[in-house]
This record gives sequence, structure tokens and C-alpha cells, in this order.
Amino acid sequence: MFSRFERMVAWRYLRSKKAEGFVSVIAGFSFAGIMLGVATLIIVMSVMNGFRQDLFSRILGMGGHMNVYTQGGPLFDYDALTEEIRRVDGIKNATPVIENQALLTVNGASTGVMVRGINQTDFAARDILMDSIKQGDLEHFRDNEVAIGTAMAKNFRLNIGDQITLMSPKTKSTPFGGMPRQRSYTVGMIFDVGMYQYNSNYIFMPLDTAQRFFEYNDGVSSIEIFLNHPEELEKIRKKLDKELAGRALVSDWRDLNKEFFNALNVERNVMFLILTMIIIVAAFNIISSMIMLVKDKGHDIAIMRTMGATRHNMLKIFILTGASIGFIGTIAGSILGISFALNIESIRKFLEGLTGTNLFSAEIYFLSQLPAEIDWSDVALVIGMAFSLSILATLYPAWRAARLDPVEALRYE
Repeated sequence: MFSRFERMVAWRYLRSKKAEGFVSVIAGFSFAGIMLGVATLIIVMSVMNGFRQDLFSRILGMGGHMNVYTQGGPLFDYDALTEEIRRVDGIKNATPVIENQALLTVNGASTGVMVRGINQTDFAARDILMDSIKQGDLEHFRDNEVAIGTAMAKNFRLNIGDQITLMSPKTKSTPFGGMPRQRSYTVGMIFDVGMYQYNSNYIFMPLDTAQRFFEYNDGVSSIEIFLNHPEELEKIRKKLDKELAGRALVSDWRDLNKEFFNALNVERNVMFLILTMIIIVAAFNIISSMIMLVKDKGHDIAIMRTMGATRHNMLKIFILTGASIGFIGTIAGSILGISFALNIESIRKFLEGLTGTNLFSAEIYFLSQLPAEIDWSDVALVIGMAFSLSILATLYPAWRAARLDPVEALRYE
């Protein structure tokens, strides 16, 4: 594509000389701008991908891809219905659960919590729950023993074996009127699923214990469904809607979290557009430096033209000169961004230790660790965009160099 002569001249123009030192400074800023722009885009896209994927996996791991429920009351005869659902092609597992709100009281301090009732075997079948147990074991998830999150345990200074009191929103009739139902339970397990919302607000208890506490008798709130292939969600939901028509309703994670994930996607797209401006500014710097270089090298261009160099040669020389800045900056930025994204959690801990501040608060960002997931298609898009902008930035200055008239350039020499 480029001859040896064109590569040699372009390389000489890239090297810093005293005469064109200011041009080299602008080219250096262009290189730094493209490098930082590419690195920043890769880092931000990786963090947002990781943030979305972590939230997605934890929310679906806790609540399932779909839910089967009845409107206005508990779902009865759930055992037979659960077995029927499990036999549907594409469904990995179905779990009957009870989910309801309650008031937690510990040593006079109270807060609202979400109580989830689940069978011990179903608890064990969920990897996200089993892998999150920090204290206690599954043998202590029975009768009146419950599991709480690490944030709740920290906030209320609870340990294994401590007592907590839960108050149900339902009341019981007494000679003195309606009184809230309340019972004491023992902390049997402490878990950490990596999301502050669950670690601080959720209590898991055995399903039969939850049925007694919330007076569900032989019913449950819903049946949570996990799929083998989440991308088949729409097809399987239609199948379930048809099979359960008149007996139960079906909803999926999109009904509950649609606005949340749409907001994440909008934020991701906006951040991409904003950070792309860094690369565009750097591309304008390339235009400035190349225009100044063409003006400074007008005499040299005229001499090369008189010695036989064509306008096409001049065009390619200055395209190669400017594109080299963008190419090297893009490669350096890619290496920097990928390296940063791969080690972002270690870098966060180092900066927190250095500054003594909490840079990623679990209470604000939901997750207890800063996630990063490199999407190579995003990396390819950023690299392609940066390199394309770098080439486009050289076209006008290169065209100016090719159009330069040797007679006019040497008239006053």
C-alpha cells in the first residue's frame, strides 16, 4: 500500500526535530488524547458490562427467570404444579417460595425486611446461595432457624445462635382487638451473595416455617422457574401461558426489572457517546498538527515534487504520518485499557488504601465488588472507531499537501 520512499519520508516527519518542535508537541498531545480516550472507553464499557452482568446474574439467581402465581392470594396445590412445570422442555428447575414483608426487631432496633421461605433442598440447589454461606451450614436451616445476610448481621451485631424477632403484617384476633403476629427465630446461617440489597434486607427461612408465620396454610406465594437457556424465555413463557391458562399467571424478570435494565442500557450508551468525544478532540489535534506540518514542510514538498514525486505520493505520505499517530495511540490505549479492566478490583483496593476513602460503596452501587467484564466486540468497536477517526483526520491536511503547487512554494526561495 505504501512504498519504501513514502514510509521513509513519513517516519522522518514523525521524528521530533528542533525546527518543528511545536508541531511535535501537538502530535504528542494527539497521541496522548487518543490513547487515553481509547483506554477510558474500554475501561468504562467493561465496568458497565460487568456491573450489568453481575446484577443480572444475582437478580436472576435469586428470583428466577419466570414466576408462576395466582392473583389475590396464595398458590395452592403447588407440589403437583411444580412437578408439571419441571416437565416442560427447556425448564431447568422450579422452586415453590413464599415472599412477604415483615418487621425485624433486635434489641429494641427495628427495620423492615423481606422474608423468603424456601425448602432446604431448593436452597441447596441454588449455587448462588450455597456458595455465599459465610457462617453456619445448611443443617442449621430448619425449624425456627433462619439465614441472614452479612450486612444485616453487621448492622445488628448478630452472630450464629443469636435471636431475632419478626412481626408479620397479618394480625391475629384477641380480646383486645387485632394484634400483630410475632415470633422469635435463631440465626443459623450468615450469607453474602455480593449484593448489598440482599445482604441487608433479606431473611431466608424454611418453607414450612414461613407458611406457619404468614398463615399460608398449604400455599405459597409463587413458583420460581429457572431456564436452561435464558434466550428461549419468550418461547417457554408462551408455552406455560397456554398450559396454565385459567389456573395460574406467568410473569418473567423483564416485568419486574424492565425499567432498571433499560436505565442501565441508556446510561451505557450515553457514556459511550460522551467518552467518544475525547477521541474526537484528539482527532482534531491530529488535523491541527498535520496542517502545521504541511505548512512547515511546503519547501520540502515542492522539492520532492520537482524531483518526480507525484501528488498521490504526497497524499499517502501525510495520510501515513497522521494515521501512525492514531494507530500507535489506539494500540497503546487498548493495552492500557484492557490491563486496567483485568485488574480493576486490585487497583480499586490499592487506591482506597492509598487515599483512605471508600471509592465503591456497596450501599450505593448494590454490589460489594467493582466488576469488569471485557466484551471483545466492544473493544473491536472502540479500536475501529479510533483508527477510522485518525485516518479521517489526515485526509484534509494530506489533500492540502497533494494540491500544493511547487512553483508557488519555491517562488520566493
